[in-house]
Amino acid sequence: NSRGSASLLKDTISFTEVSASGLYEGHDLLRRGFTSVKNELLPSHPLELTEKNFQLNQDKTNFATLRNIQGIHAPLKLQMEFRAVKQVQRLPFLHSSNMAMDILRGNDECIGFEDILNDPSQSEIMGEPHMMMEHKLGLL
Repeated sequence: NSRGSASLLKDTISFTEVSASGLYEGHDLLRRGFTSVKNELLPSHPLELTEKNFQLNQDKTNFATLRNIQGIHAPLKLQMEFRAVKQVQRLPFLHSSNMAMDILRGNDECIGFEDILNDPSQSEIMGEPHMMMEHKLGLL
């Protein structure tokens, strides 16, 4: 069934995925894992795309509801606050709880699996600070 499999294909490939390792460098196995053409083309489960975009879809629904109730100014103000909170970040080697984003979304009073199972001392992003900053700035 070619129509069914075509709808599961990825729509776009971001430029950063293609050019992140450089033109003549090999695949960074530690950062990106093993490569597989099948994994890049098809999602592993039909609900994977829905789960990946859950927060985005929920935000769109909330913005539409807010616009219908309060007018255009309310979702615009909230989107500006989201953008301001996303710009303020800790250094890449420090754990961030993103508390301001949780407060804006109303998730600050909810307990999820990431609150219990996300122990910063066991985080995989712990590493050498200088190396991680150089990678974030694109110097590596």
